[in-house]
Amino acid sequence: MSVMKNWALSLSLALASALLSPAHAAVEVAGVKFEDTYSLAGQPLQLNGAGLRKMMFIKVYTLGLYVQKKETTAQGLLDAPGYKSMHVVLKRDVKAQKLIDALVFGVENNTPEAELKDLRPRLEHLANGLRAAGEIEEDAIVKIEFVPGLGTVVSHNNKILVKDLPGEDFYRALMRIWLGEKPADRGLKARLLGETD
Repeated sequence: MSVMKNWALSLSLALASALLSPAHAAVEVAGVKFEDTYSLAGQPLQLNGAGLRKMMFIKVYTLGLYVQKKETTAQGLLDAPGYKSMHVVLKRDVKAQKLIDALVFGVENNTPEAELKDLRPRLEHLANGLRAAGEIEEDAIVKIEFVPGLGTVVSHNNKILVKDLPGEDFYRALMRIWLGEKPADRGLKARLLGETD
């Protein structure tokens, strides 16, 4: 077979392979790549959106939200049942207690007082698990995930810190930190909803 025929055959095979293979375009936010798909407990999830949390001019973390079905409204995401995963990638070293304080404040700021009573024991459980991490270093990945039948699981660089947090109501309360009426960052909320410039 001639060199030209060999090249043509190789090109044809490469094109066919590219057409048959699904595209996996990553979204890059402040140097952090979020793949468009993610598998949680064998369940395929899709990236709904990703963005950057800033305080003044300081980059604090990037956040990617993975869900079973993409939604364009905050309420749609909050109401959707099933597997979910939030990937928080730190852009600076953060003391665990500071992260705890931010999470608790975000939940309290976006949850009616009547619901908080039921959430507080689970918030304390979450705080105790995160406290054991001491400090979350720059570029570390904190995953906050919901697995039906198991509940909320929080890991630091794939090491589980917290589990046994039952109830979709608790995970919804955590999601409201970023998707609620008083989100931590309105620009980040828009990005998590899939909005772009």
